Amino acid sequence: MPLTLTLTEGVLPKGQERLAFARLSDAMIKWHGLTGNTAVTPNIVGSINVVPQEYTFSGSKEASVAFVEWKVPAFAFNSREIQSGYIEEATDIIHSMSGGRHPRERIWVNVVHAVDGAWGIGGVALTNAQLVG
Repeated sequence: MPLTLTLTEGVLPKGQERLAFARLSDAMIKWHGLTGNTAVTPNIVGSINVVPQEYTFSGSKEASVAFVEWKVPAFAFNSREIQSGYIEEATDIIHSMSGGRHPRERIWVNVVHAVDGAWGIGGVALTNAQLVG
């Protein structure tokens, strides 16, 4: 389940991006009740993109931003409690790690669900039932 963390350079203190990624991943696992799950944990993957400020925008104007974007199977983030709880916690993680300097209103969290059967690991297309099993 890929996490893409995109930050304007300077949103977090240099070198803290990896810790933010780990905290965001751990929070996602926690909100799904999967802490310690040996099947899910190694499939939490992703990337960090740190972008110069002249290439990040809000309201069509140059601005510092933070994007927390998940691509997951349809069964993930499937309750309002998980959605609300994770989004609040993820926003808190970025905001607090910025030292409170980065505005909460410029932290976006979104989730994209894969079509059932279009989740591939190791060259095998897996259905939601196969992933859960």
